[in-house]
Amino acid sequence: MAKLYFYYSAMNAGKTTTLLQSAHNYRERGMRVAILTPRLDHRSGSGVVASRIGLRADATAFDRNDDLLAWARHDIDAHGPLHCLLVDEAQFLSKAQAWQLSEVVDALRVPVLCYGLRTDFRGELFEGSQHLLAWADEIIEIKTICHSGSKATMTVRVDDNGHAVQDGPQVEIGGNERYVSVSRDEFKKVMRGEGRIDAAQAVLPLSSRE
Repeated sequence: MAKLYFYYSAMNAGKTTTLLQSAHNYRERGMRVAILTPRLDHRSGSGVVASRIGLRADATAFDRNDDLLAWARHDIDAHGPLHCLLVDEAQFLSKAQAWQLSEVVDALRVPVLCYGLRTDFRGELFEGSQHLLAWADEIIEIKTICHSGSKATMTVRVDDNGHAVQDGPQVEIGGNERYVSVSRDEFKKVMRGEGRIDAAQAVLPLSSRE
């Protein structure tokens, strides 16, 4: 039975890596998948999904006003059966698009796997995440670690001096240079102005030569 899945986490927990692994698993078994990504997140180029460890795949970029159910119907008409639809950066979905994805599951019988942040730099839900949390059949946390050693559940936006940013637009595209994942306790401390956080994080060596 097809289901709507929401995989959520704080920043830098490996959401995109997990998405790409899922896509690979389907394709390895001869099954067709499609990947959607918001056009506004163009850090790796429009229509490209890329992980921090170097994995990448082509995707279809969508805008906030696009009808994703209509897109899925057209894709199936043009290319044949679709076995799984994967959505990167799903926090940027509109309410309407989250509902359309539920219709892809219920009307078209296609599993939909969404990956995204739960909350923004102020600790508040993104629109897409709010409605995926309400409507998804399965909700799965992808875990990551705070510098304190506790589980990281919040994301802090930092300035050039490592201090927490408390005002500004909800959406400001960035990576390790702008965002740090922390525990709720650390989130409270940095939002009170207690200390600073280095945004730069060590890169995992991928070979013995590095």
